[in-house]
Amino acid sequence: MSVVERFTNETPNQPAVRGYLHRPETTSVGALVLTHGAGSNCGAPMLVAVAETFARAGTMVLRCDLPFRQTRPHGPPSGNGAQDRAGLRRALEVLREIAPGRVFLGGHSYGGRQGSMLLAEDPSVADALLLLSYPLHPPNKPQQLRTAHFPKLRTLALFVHGSLDPFGSPDEMRAALELIPSHTQLLMIDGAGHDLGRGGHANVARRVLAAWTEMARAAPAPQ
Repeated sequence: MSVVERFTNETPNQPAVRGYLHRPETTSVGALVLTHGAGSNCGAPMLVAVAETFARAGTMVLRCDLPFRQTRPHGPPSGNGAQDRAGLRRALEVLREIAPGRVFLGGHSYGGRQGSMLLAEDPSVADALLLLSYPLHPPNKPQQLRTAHFPKLRTLALFVHGSLDPFGSPDEMRAALELIPSHTQLLMIDGAGHDLGRGGHANVARRVLAAWTEMARAAPAPQ
């Protein structure tokens, strides 16, 4: 079981952090910042299922809205994502203040992409990455790969991908992961699309937790 509460941190001159904090009833064994895709918010069913599943297993989870979504309740992000990466950095800082142990960063689609770009810029901000439905390229545009930063990633990363995701085929994902010098793992959800809903979000979340737990054991302890 876990306790879920609204969470807000509005420190002056810092990006606001707003969302929901899932506190495990047992002793926390690390913490995860989890965020959403371009067309959604932190209430997305997949994020809720992952947050609840991880919290039941003892991981504190901060499920939060990116800065663009805090500003605009609807519609896609604009610009190059720098504001959203700054928001993720701040969310990780805030979570480190309240959670013992390692801190991880996760996101669905656009949120995961921005998280991976942040870690490519500064690997010190999180100990591992959880990337749900990484948007490898726009649908039907495989030549427009979003992998320029992959060779700079030095962080352990679990990619969770649907075999029918139009943002990247299984073979395309496997080829892209070869660009990353750090250890990566790919969990393929057969028959799932971009929302990973095939078989129910709760079932997928349990599979994600099992793969994540195995990989996270290898993450370096904070200095």
